[in-house]
Amino acid sequence: MSAYGIRTIEEIEGLAKELRLQNKTIITTNGSYDLIHSAHIRFLKKAKDLGDVLIVLLNSDESVRINKGLDRPIIPENERAYLLSELKPVDYVVIFPQDRPLEYLERIKPNIHVKGGTWIEERINEEKELIEKCGGKYKTFELEKGYSTSDIIKRIRKV
Repeated sequence: MSAYGIRTIEEIEGLAKELRLQNKTIITTNGSYDLIHSAHIRFLKKAKDLGDVLIVLLNSDESVRINKGLDRPIIPENERAYLLSELKPVDYVVIFPQDRPLEYLERIKPNIHVKGGTWIEERINEEKELIEKCGGKYKTFELEKGYSTSDIIKRIRKV
């Protein structure tokens, strides 16, 4: 097993099967978490409050570049994974290499998948359809105004 709460997809897949046998509610969310700020923490806390175990699917460095541009991520994937794994609401972190977490969601089959902040409608529709096909629920939380990693990076670059 990996250090801290950082796991491979194979470990998470096995863990999810065990958790379902124990009637635990598995919550997943996904994102880049490039510069963690207080809105991220509040979001993760709300997500964890929906169930027993929170698994964060973290975009790999390459998938962040695909989604956010060549100048991202600011923080490398292993450091982002470590930071997330140390947050109280987060039970496990798994890094996914694809630009979308669809394969990993299908393997984990969470009871609830949560999306927060900004999203692309087409992408969340794909995730929602997959989660519902697997028997789960899909929940979204609104973007917390005034908090955006992209905006923080823009402000820093102006200095």
